[in-house]
Order: sequence, then structure tokens, then C-alpha cells
Amino acid sequence: MKKIKLFDPSIGNEEKFLVNKVLDSKFWASGSGNGYVSEFENKIKKYIGCKNSIAVNSGTAALNLALSLVNIQNKEVIVPSLTFVSTVHAIKLNHGIPIFVDVDANTGCMSTENLEKLISNKTKAILPVHFGGMPCNIKKISDVCKSHKLHLIEDAAHAIGSTFKKKKIGSHGKFVCFSFHPVKNLAMPTGGLIALNDPDHRKSRKRLESKRWCGITNRKNMQYDVEELGNNYYMNEFSAAIGLMQLKKLDKMNGVRKKIAKKYNQKINLDNKIPFDQNCSYHLYWILVKNRDEFIKKMIEKNIEVGIHYKPVHQMTFYKTRSKLPNTDYVGRQIVSLPIHPNLTADETDRIIQSVNKYAK
Repeated sequence: MKKIKLFDPSIGNEEKFLVNKVLDSKFWASGSGNGYVSEFENKIKKYIGCKNSIAVNSGTAALNLALSLVNIQNKEVIVPSLTFVSTVHAIKLNHGIPIFVDVDANTGCMSTENLEKLISNKTKAILPVHFGGMPCNIKKISDVCKSHKLHLIEDAAHAIGSTFKKKKIGSHGKFVCFSFHPVKNLAMPTGGLIALNDPDHRKSRKRLESKRWCGITNRKNMQYDVEELGNNYYMNEFSAAIGLMQLKKLDKMNGVRKKIAKKYNQKINLDNKIPFDQNCSYHLYWILVKNRDEFIKKMIEKNIEVGIHYKPVHQMTFYKTRSKLPNTDYVGRQIVSLPIHPNLTADETDRIIQSVNKYAK
């Protein structure tokens, strides 16, 4: 019986052609972001509808750089615990203090119910995560940020192509961070991007150009200066070339994901699962299973890959806190991700549904 993968990038001859073209050119990477990197930035800016964009080599790099622009040293950043740990690492790497907020058990996204109660005189930013591609309540979160003069920085690692109020995620917050890891909806060998919407977006982009390339500024021929600390975060030409082809196909691929999600939603006999929402790009399709260990074992026996996204960060040794996050704890104990990607066949999705209905409790 063929193994059904949890994630599987959708690639074709177009990506292979461009990779070979980059190989033959021998121009594989540039810290200054020329070539396909610049073209990718311009085209994704148009796709998202943001004011500006800057390509980097990962979603983690995007978060680190975005947070570095707002000086969170010894300041608090409100963030959900139900996320990949790099979201919170980025706060710590910028010498900030993560303050964990609970999630909505229905969507996995940041709950806005008690959001303002967590704000103190040390709060500097709110960092929502569009979990699984489901858009957060950006209107409410944005209003809170404006009311308390806080920065809104979004983790949209799962949400390329997702929408909120008929606008693409990436067009709302001051800094919106995307990931283009091979498992993501827009897949690259490695890549990320920050969508910029702040009033000084040109100034922010210029600063980020420096910070993604070891702080290098004022480059003229072989001479340059360094005015602040930077890192080796620039995107390579292979990733950008693949990204350009993936971007052309993104809406079609996301459309396939939505059809699969709708089918799962209609045919999986569980109450607790990610809801169907046309605004969601469905990087993940998750369910809650009480007998999780047994269920995962049965799915593996049936040659169906599943995953856990994620163990809540506040439960990890490095971040262990006594934060009261009942929904996060509840979801974290039971969450299981099912395969959802454009390469799945109808027979494979039927197999997944049948197995879930048989083994999930």
C-alpha cells in the first residue's frame, strides 16, 4: 500500500528548468538581493498587496529581523503558545519577554477575549500566528494595538494566500512574516519574507537590506560600511527561482487544499476539527483526538503520515511557565495534523477519512 505523505511539495518541469538555468548562470546567490530574488520580492508584493517586501532565507529570519526593528529589549511581546518554537525564540533572541496568550479552541488562533488584560506598561508588541493558515481576527488585534500604541507583527508562516476581510494576509500588519520551507504552501528549499506596511516602509526596507546581509551598508564597488549588527539572512537564487514558479501556481494549489479541507470537514465524523473557511489557505488540517498515541500508531500502520502541530511552547523546559492557558493545553493534548497537499488523490483522501473515522475517538 502506497505511503501517503503528510507534506509533499507540488513541483513540475517549470521549477526544474529554472533551477538548471540558475546552475548554468553560476550566479547562485548575492547578499545584495539581485536577480530572481528581486523579481520574487516585486511579484509577491503585488500578489499580497503590501507596500513593500524583503526576501530572507527563512521564516525564522523574517521574525528575528522584524522584531529587531521595534527594539523589544526587556519589553513584553504577547504571543500564543500554540506555535512552532521559532516564533517565541525570535522574541528571546531580540532580548524580549514572551507573554503567552490562550488560543481559540475552534481555530487554534490567538484568542482576543482576554487580550487586553495581558497588556502592561512593559508591553511593546502583539505577535499573532495565523495557525494552519486560518486568519486571526486582525481587526480586533489591530484595534487593541492602536489603542495601546503597540506594534503589530504577524507570524504568517502558514498563511500565504489566506485572506481577511477580502484582503490577503500580509497587507494588514506593520510587519508580516512568511515562511517558504519545503512543506509550506509556497515551497522553496529555504526561504522567507517580510511584508512591510508601516508608514516608513522604504526606510524599513533599506534597513532590512542591511540587516539581512551582515549589516553591510553604503556599498560602492568594493567598499562598504557596517553601521549596526546584521546576519547572513539573504535568500539564494535557487529558492527565488522556484518561488517564482510556485507563486504562479499558488492560488490553484491553495484551491486544491480548500477542496480537500471541505471534503474532510464534511466526511470526518469528529466534532473537534479545524472549521472550513474559504479565507483559510489550509497549510494544516488538524483534528482533536482523545486517544492520540493509539490513533497515530494505527495511522502509521495504515501507511498514512500524520503529525503533531504543535506541542505548546509554554510546556517546554526552556519556556516552562504557570500561565493559565486552558484552551492551549486542551488542544495541545489532542491535536493531530492530517495530510493535506495538492498531490493527494481522491482515493488517498478517502483512505484518510475512512481511517480517521475508524480509529479516532
